[in-house]
Amino acid sequence: MRQERTVQASIFEVFATHEIGHELKAMSRWLDEHRDLLGLVARDLVRIGVKATGRQGLPAEAVLRCALLKQYRQLSYKELAFHLEDSASFRAFARLPWSWSPQKSALQKTISAIRAETWEQINRALLVGARQTKLEDGAVVRLDSTSTSALMHEPSDSSLLWDAVRIMVRLLKRADALIGGAGLEWRDHCRAAKKRAHKIQFTRGRPNRVQLYRELIAITRQTLVHLKQASEQLAVASTAPIAAWQVQVRHYRPLVERIIRQSERRVLAGEPVPAGEKLVSLFEPHADIIVKGSRAPSMDTNST
Repeated sequence: MRQERTVQASIFEVFATHEIGHELKAMSRWLDEHRDLLGLVARDLVRIGVKATGRQGLPAEAVLRCALLKQYRQLSYKELAFHLEDSASFRAFARLPWSWSPQKSALQKTISAIRAETWEQINRALLVGARQTKLEDGAVVRLDSTSTSALMHEPSDSSLLWDAVRIMVRLLKRADALIGGAGLEWRDHCRAAKKRAHKIQFTRGRPNRVQLYRELIAITRQTLVHLKQASEQLAVASTAPIAAWQVQVRHYRPLVERIIRQSERRVLAGEPVPAGEKLVSLFEPHADIIVKGSRAPSMDTNST
């Protein structure tokens, strides 16, 4: 059994004189002015199978207020349970029934039952109030983001070209297996590509490296031609394995072409390639080179 509103938890609501206490008091006043939101939360709580009889659960009002406390202070359920038991201001805001101290499991079960659609309605109500008081018009949204290290080796033009060759050879071998090795004519240039990629790492002098790069780019381009021809030959088949193979080819072909173009621009033409146009990994194409303060650049992926 669950009530929509808390039946007078206390005749006193004690909020600390601290800045956070003042904020909680203002938030509580706003919630009192929007009691229609309680009905939305109450319906969400019914959806998780709570029966209309039996022991009383947390009132919908307390569930909503606890959820807002969790978001407002960025707390875990365990931390929220502690603060609700320890802080008079938190208990006053949450309007918990007298002597109730919900455990983290109860908080998790009830708060997670609030649907995304309900949160959207709450945010809309908050935005309407902000517009009326001219605090916020909602025209601009701020998103905080961070970066995480990408699972990739340190990029270089030679390593990217070598990655491209071995991936294309892997696809060509798979194509041979799909059609029984009949009709496909191609050469495995993996050893030649690997040999030149390793030589580039230990070769001094730009003229010598440029010549090795010309050979490595030519090998990559020739393997790409073989892959295109294999894709055209397998286009007449319509089996599920071949269709899955074609999906991989369509994914890697434009990436390989980008690697060839940027290697020609950077190494052969000596042209600087803008950071936004660089491909730093064949396997993590979304990765960017991010400079963090005065530290050395790192290969990270952006996430919000």
